[in-house]
Amino acid sequence: MSDEPQQHPKDPLHGVTLETVVRTLQEKYGWEEMGHRIRIRCFQDNPSLKSSLTFLRKTPWAREKVEGWYVWEMRKKSLKREE
Repeated sequence: MSDEPQQHPKDPLHGVTLETVVRTLQEKYGWEEMGHRIRIRCFQDNPSLKSSLTFLRKTPWAREKVEGWYVWEMRKKSLKREE
């Protein structure tokens, strides 16, 4: 067994922090749009990066939705570059 870190080429979130995911979506869409797309209070009622991260770390179903949206956005962005 080698000491090299294992690569996860099929995991699009490998090496991407939850903070990066939330910050990227927030910068592109804003809290209001995020609250419309994923109806969770941390995006709708006095949203902040800190409160969102706290909630998403404790709530697997919500985290999966946010990460899924991020992956979809990254794939869409990647496809546009290939055109």
